Amino acid sequence: MADTNNKSNAVKYDADAIQTLEGLEAVRKRPGMYIGGTGSEGLMHLLWELIDNAVDEASAGFCDKVEIILHRDGSMEVQDNGRGIPVGKHKKRKVSALEVVLTELHAGGKFGGGAYSSSGGLHGVGASVVNALSSKLIAEVDREGNTHRLCFNDRIAGQFNATGGFRASHTLQKIKKTRKTGTRVRFWPDLEVFDPMAAINFDTICERVARVCFVVPGLKVRLEDRRTGFDNEPFEYVSRGGLSDLVESLTIGDPVTEIITVTGINTFEEKVPVDGKMTMIERECTVDIALRWVKGYETNIVSFVNTIPTAEGGTHLAGFERALTRSVNDSLLAGSKKLAKLAKSGNDRASKDDVQEGLVAGVKVTFPEPQFRGQTKQELGTPPVQSIVYDIAKQELSNWFDGEGKKTHINAVRDKITQAILNRVASKEVLDAKRKAANLGSTGMPDKLADCRVHGSDAELLIVEGDSAAGPAKAGRNSENMAILPLRGKVVNAGKATMKQVIDNAEAQALITAIGAGSGRDFKLEDARYGRIIILCDADVDGSHIRCLLLTLMYHYMRPLLEAGRVFAAQPPLYSSKWRGTTYYAFTDTEKDALATKHKIPLDKWARFKGLGEMDVDELTETTLDPASRILKRMTMDDAKGAQEAAAMFETLMGSDVAARREFLLDNSELVDPEALDI
Repeated sequence: MADTNNKSNAVKYDADAIQTLEGLEAVRKRPGMYIGGTGSEGLMHLLWELIDNAVDEASAGFCDKVEIILHRDGSMEVQDNGRGIPVGKHKKRKVSALEVVLTELHAGGKFGGGAYSSSGGLHGVGASVVNALSSKLIAEVDREGNTHRLCFNDRIAGQFNATGGFRASHTLQKIKKTRKTGTRVRFWPDLEVFDPMAAINFDTICERVARVCFVVPGLKVRLEDRRTGFDNEPFEYVSRGGLSDLVESLTIGDPVTEIITVTGINTFEEKVPVDGKMTMIERECTVDIALRWVKGYETNIVSFVNTIPTAEGGTHLAGFERALTRSVNDSLLAGSKKLAKLAKSGNDRASKDDVQEGLVAGVKVTFPEPQFRGQTKQELGTPPVQSIVYDIAKQELSNWFDGEGKKTHINAVRDKITQAILNRVASKEVLDAKRKAANLGSTGMPDKLADCRVHGSDAELLIVEGDSAAGPAKAGRNSENMAILPLRGKVVNAGKATMKQVIDNAEAQALITAIGAGSGRDFKLEDARYGRIIILCDADVDGSHIRCLLLTLMYHYMRPLLEAGRVFAAQPPLYSSKWRGTTYYAFTDTEKDALATKHKIPLDKWARFKGLGEMDVDELTETTLDPASRILKRMTMDDAKGAQEAAAMFETLMGSDVAARREFLLDNSELVDPEALDI
């Protein structure tokens, strides 16, 4: 580094210099106040500030391309083809406007109705904060027919020469003629300020800039990673459809509705200092919203103020959520027959969570000089914006629910939210039911559970059919880590039943309680009391039916068990034969015939098991309990989906609905002999 303390290179030491130094040193002394911390999030925030400034130019209509480069030497660069930061002399500071922007915290065109009617680089501290927390910064501006350059070395303005030496100076360097306009800022973060593990995440930048493109339609953003050891392909993104494109990109699963758009403009008044006096001025606020519902349960709402994502929401998001809940209750669900029974207890109105189940939405407000809670622009605090968003969204959404939307979509979202209300009320009943000691033993577990002594990843819960199989299973198990839960009644078909019907089913409740990890969206795999769930069912049609029902129950209410590969089905043999001092087991007719031929076992020496309950303790232990000799099949998500279809088929063929069975047989009569049908 060149010596900057000699008289020939020294910057003029005057009041202006003291003011600048104090401002930037305040940032270095308390960086968390300005960028949220000194870890990866804070380091990324420096990049956001420069990107935000470039996007402001695009939002104002002066820029359509932004490029971000992560350089090999650890520096980062943001380029835009906007108007270029002004380079003329500042009237008060007597240095270039470019230097003022890069050294003074509250300088820029974003205050008092200046160069921007709305902006994303908020509070006017963006570029100067980047400079304050960098060891080196180079700014180049294409403007007024020339490319102008100003550099900073440890926050001192000047120029670098070809060999890397630095000369302090307030003068801009004109490096070439150009007809283009735009700004390029490259900075080297000061590693003494940031944590050693602070890093830039390429995917996070991609996600952020893609969302920026959604709020500035037509803007093209390109990201290039030149860092050593990274093989990220250049990322390029442009959106033409705005927030509608954003909602489409965030949609996962089957849509329930079309994309609904809400737009509107209103004004509010607020007091701001003008020429040293608090003055009431009028602000104009534009509201843009796009939303849809999907069949899933997850909620994904992304909000923006001007061009900035507000991860923690704020007054604009609060206004939208209030409007959505109110319009659903007043317009969509008014007079709902499905909720009539709940009306008596006052439980027929949708909560915020009910309404937002499966909701994907983008909410954006645009207005000058927003107030934020905290410097890092995570949450909007301007109070009047909540009422503006509420009024516009409430009216537009009510119109859609009242008939402006497609009838099939209106009905579909009504059914979805109605079911969410019913499920919530049923869940509350579940919690109440769990408190009833009648369904639980003194230990809080089902009375019929023969528990093991040690729980955790090596513990097993074996589900068996009835007491006949439970007896030998209890006798043959290793009680240290094997628990036995007998099923004494029919398991509810969770693919067709409501949540209340599932919880009211004694067998389903016993299983959920025994596993101890909750159910549905509240299921927590880490809370499961057993590492493996093993289904022991007879090798017959009834056993297959029970296995299908159990898998369907787990698929809908304990899915993480299946996703983690912790559900198994035991494979009991169909036949056994004790011949010449050896016991043979066969799992299929083909296997039995092969063993009979190989060992010359007479057919009358084979016994067919009618069920697990007919096995003696030794047989059951050897074939289904002993880890060294048993055969288990891991159940997958595909198995569970197949089981759900099979359970529905069992219901049709073996259930009490004669009309449904008759219709099925007639529809599929080409598969069977009509002569054999008694219909």
